[in-house]
Amino acid sequence: MPSLYQQIQAGKLWDFHGGVHPPTRKAQTAQKPIAVLPLPDRLYIPLRQHIGVAGNVLVSIGQRVLKGQALTSADNSMAVPVHAPTSGTIVTVGDHTSAHPSALPENTITLAPDGLDEWREQYPLNLATSDNSSLLERIQLSGIAGMGGAGFPAHLKAGLTQPVDYLIINAVECEPYISADDALIQEGAITIVKGIDILCKLLSPKAVLIGIEDDKPAASAALKAACSQREHYYVRDLPTKYPSGGEKQLIQLLTNKEVPAGRRPIDIGIVMLNVGTAFAIAQAVLDDHPLLSRVVTVTGETLSQPQNVLALIGTPVSDLLNFCGYQHKQPYKVIMGGPMMGFTLPDLTVPITKTTNCILAPSKHELPPAAEEQDCIRCSACADVCPASLLPQQLLWYSKAKDPVKLDEYNLFDCIECGACAYVCPSEIPLVQYYRVAKAEIREQQRESVKAEQAKARFEARNARLEREKQQRMARNQRLAQAREQAQQTGSNSNAVAEALARIKAKQTEQNSVPADREQVLAERAAKKQQARAYQAEKAASEPHAESEPAPVAQDEARQEQPAADEPASAKSAAVAAAIARAKARKAAQLQAEQQDKVVEAEQTKQPEATEPASEQATTDPRKAAIAAAIARAKAKKQADSEKP
Repeated sequence: MPSLYQQIQAGKLWDFHGGVHPPTRKAQTAQKPIAVLPLPDRLYIPLRQHIGVAGNVLVSIGQRVLKGQALTSADNSMAVPVHAPTSGTIVTVGDHTSAHPSALPENTITLAPDGLDEWREQYPLNLATSDNSSLLERIQLSGIAGMGGAGFPAHLKAGLTQPVDYLIINAVECEPYISADDALIQEGAITIVKGIDILCKLLSPKAVLIGIEDDKPAASAALKAACSQREHYYVRDLPTKYPSGGEKQLIQLLTNKEVPAGRRPIDIGIVMLNVGTAFAIAQAVLDDHPLLSRVVTVTGETLSQPQNVLALIGTPVSDLLNFCGYQHKQPYKVIMGGPMMGFTLPDLTVPITKTTNCILAPSKHELPPAAEEQDCIRCSACADVCPASLLPQQLLWYSKAKDPVKLDEYNLFDCIECGACAYVCPSEIPLVQYYRVAKAEIREQQRESVKAEQAKARFEARNARLEREKQQRMARNQRLAQAREQAQQTGSNSNAVAEALARIKAKQTEQNSVPADREQVLAERAAKKQQARAYQAEKAASEPHAESEPAPVAQDEARQEQPAADEPASAKSAAVAAAIARAKARKAAQLQAEQQDKVVEAEQTKQPEATEPASEQATTDPRKAAIAAAIARAKAKKQADSEKP
């Protein structure tokens, strides 16, 4: 039995479950050349036009920018920058209606073209001399994202390190009306193949499989001619069937491999990119031409000139419609995308993005309004046409019941939202809308759950940190307590010795300080005693003169009263006694001064000096002697008065 690769080489094709065959309606645009749209008055450039995060704004209001100049930075692996599609001036940086079914505003740069279309400096790379890291960096900095689906960053797919068996280039374009890739292939097949060459250098696949539907003969012939000189490049014409352009469906058609639920194509050795993405990669690497424009199919019965248009990124939808002859008499809904997977625009100022491939402006006859929704009749037609082999009826019930557990059990996220189930539903149930709402609610719940888990993790980390610090403090205190106990137990004797030594040192210090203090005290005492001696000497010098004065006065008075010869003997004896008392007082003062000198000398020599008895000191006290002398004079005077006649 031949191997899978041998079967692929032989051109064998397989099939996938389900699918529908709606009318294609591509003929009115597929055979026309690509028209170039004139510069619009304003370009609205959303900061995020891919799956991932938006870059940081590099420009400011009023700044003039050149064509190809980066407006945002790619500082994250999931970020790709946006560039100025032409030269002009930045008008605003703020919210603008998004190209999304929700029509929510998103951060957008508004550029006013100046009509000069002036390029920045360009630096093409040489494929033969450039390494893989330089090529991947150029792809990312050129702002290239997937141009046929959700807009996954191209440098992440091209930079995979897992072994790749097959590189699949998706040129199927299965949805009705859309012929943008068909026109691009017819006019740029050689550039597309150059882009495939760059991808092969980065991924090194065993073979390249290019899938294209058999209703595009001109595009298929152009690809086969461009690949004729390449080995292991295989162009495969596939039967026209919707949605054969789905990633998993095309892989199954070309390789008979199924991507497991919740897994990626790289898990089975396959990488898939859109044909428009390969074209943009070749321009970025070989010409240093960032992703500034793309081919958009503008079609519908309300247009007088439906065609494929090369439009700058950020061009308002209204400019494309006016360029193709849009009729405003009876305005009807305008759809971004095809009739199966597109969505109705809230207004016509919504800009063209990197993932926009079609603007459909149908008439009411061409695409009638949706009929009123009826109850499900359980016909199972939706399950028969589901290309992902799901059970749309059960998914509808659980979507209405908002049961995320059951929705996950029935693999809601494997739904590619192709719209085949709604296309065949006899009850006119908009199944895809229910699935989109359910997916959005589940994603929001997951985001809230992630936030709650992060908050819980932060809370637990904080508690763990506090507990760890508490344990560290307790352990430190315990170690200190143990150290103190050990010191007390092992060092009690040494502590006693140390305390004794400390007491001895203190005593010695006190003894050493005593002489100085004692000398000071002795000096103070000597000074005080010197003052006392001076005072006593002064007082003793003044007392004899004072005491000698009363006697002459008394004698004068006595002489006046009576003659001197008549004085009695008792008066004379009293005067003698007073003189004796004064002499004793002087002698006592002299003895006291000598005694004080001896005391001072004894204290200075630290030898005890013999002192007189207390009784003798009392008798030799000068004050007492003076008092005794005064008393004796008073007695003598009194006696003399009593003896008078």
